[in-house]
Amino acid sequence: MGTSTTVKAKFELKMGLATREAYGQALAELGKTIPNVVVLDADLAKSTYSYKFAKEFPDRFFTVGISEANMVGIASGLALSGKIPFASSFAVFLCDKGYDQLRMCVAYPRVNAKFCGSHGGISIGEDGPSQMAIEDYALMCALPGFTVLVPADEFAGRALVKQMAEYEGPVYMRTGRPKAPILYSAADGFEIGKAKVHGKGRDVAIIACGLEVGQSLLAQSQLEEEGISTRVVDMHTLKPLDEQAVATAALECGAIVSAEEHVLEGGLGSLVAKAAARLHPVPMEFVGIENTFAESATPDQLMEKYGLTAPHIVNAVKRVLKRKEAWPPAGWQRSR
Repeated sequence: MGTSTTVKAKFELKMGLATREAYGQALAELGKTIPNVVVLDADLAKSTYSYKFAKEFPDRFFTVGISEANMVGIASGLALSGKIPFASSFAVFLCDKGYDQLRMCVAYPRVNAKFCGSHGGISIGEDGPSQMAIEDYALMCALPGFTVLVPADEFAGRALVKQMAEYEGPVYMRTGRPKAPILYSAADGFEIGKAKVHGKGRDVAIIACGLEVGQSLLAQSQLEEEGISTRVVDMHTLKPLDEQAVATAALECGAIVSAEEHVLEGGLGSLVAKAAARLHPVPMEFVGIENTFAESATPDQLMEKYGLTAPHIVNAVKRVLKRKEAWPPAGWQRSR
């Protein structure tokens, strides 16, 4: 996503590969070192970029056609046979059409199968709401035993795909269609369940995932210019959530804003709020999609219309800081 003209950022986001491209690259590399890795796709290999694995290892690649539910079942069987299957499709098709199989064939027996939902969120643009996964975080986090990942850039994507292969148990990763800003390098390490923190600000913490990490860093730049000390937490693992990172943000900053390309019900903000409520309650604001489907438009138009760009994050920070001034509410300590 481009830099908004209403944000006076100290830097501009340099665009890299889409996370779906990084996924395809990482699969091809995994195939060279882990012979048990096999890949499945539901007739969308060119879009999910799993075709890169197919070119290198055609005997270990399976196209199942437009049949996501069947693909999930096949992946489960391959996992039970000792393989490490990576199954890919658009996130909306994989999660919505394959949910019963994800629940009963994968989550319930806790098989070692990996899933990638591409084209997540509204940033896919003109394809419209039928293609937009805006509820996949909630669906996949609700499945017992599943790990849920949302990389912010190509380097995070490649590193986390490798982590998926080494991680025992079912894993879901969301990837995106548009090119993502470069936030990391090949030297950056990633660990499932361990957030990445940008800055040491103590006025407010912005906890984000996916494309919203880049937007949060743009917001951080403007806020710092205005004298608001801000840190950004890249919560690339939604489940298991890095609760220590949430607790530290709450204790050291006293206010949190969550930012996600997902409906607010059941997504990152809900998970962060749950952790903060239990560990250290603080005022929170939530940036996300407000109980609606989107429509067909360019990615930039959609991200702006539905409140997911840096200026909206800046406004959310300013709202939460006003509430922080009046925190805790009168009588709160006595009622504990």
